[in-house]
Amino acid sequence: MAEDLLRDFDPFDIFDTEAARLDRFFSGLDEAGWQRPSRCAGWSVRDVLGHLAGEELYNHACLDGTVHELLDRLAAEGVTGFNDFNEWSVRERRDRPVEEVLEEWRTQNGETRRRMRALGRDGTLDTMAGPYPVGLQAFHYDSEYATHGDDVGAPVAEDEADDRTLWRVVVGRFVLAEQEAKVQVEQTAEQVWVAVDGVSAALSYPEFVEATVGRLPDSHGLDPRIVSALRCLA
Repeated sequence: MAEDLLRDFDPFDIFDTEAARLDRFFSGLDEAGWQRPSRCAGWSVRDVLGHLAGEELYNHACLDGTVHELLDRLAAEGVTGFNDFNEWSVRERRDRPVEEVLEEWRTQNGETRRRMRALGRDGTLDTMAGPYPVGLQAFHYDSEYATHGDDVGAPVAEDEADDRTLWRVVVGRFVLAEQEAKVQVEQTAEQVWVAVDGVSAALSYPEFVEATVGRLPDSHGLDPRIVSALRCLA
């Protein structure tokens, strides 16, 4: 089973680690740092924080079993789909003091992480796709937090970089399998071989991770069919 790929990793510990990394980084920023562009097109570092804070509305709705009520409320405000929700979350917080937004995210995400850990890997959440295991949802959040950490330039210590890349490779492989992506993936000790539609490529672990989260630069030169097939977490 695809879930067997994740057996050796604790999604809640990873979530805590990536949230703490972002918190340390955000806490040390000055005004120029907040206004610096992120890797998310059109978003500053501050906007990424606004997105993360707004996303907690959905995370808490999943925990509370009120996802459909949230979607109905957002639809009444003209917000439909995740892209609209993300942009709305950012807009709603752009005129608020950044310290207030940071505290909102810190408090709400802390509650999310505590409640998910208490439910355990085999617990169930309400999601837009229906009931879903808590542990697997946590792995999705892990990937998002690591990706946004990289988007804003949150430092990763040299002694944790390899392990961090490894779990991200495994999560990417799991999500591709979960989505039944039409791409063949084989992981070796040093690289990931991928093939789709008669084309193939050997990617380093970091390249594979960047491909799964849609962050490979256009200059990379990877065949567009592979780029499309591997993007599963963004």
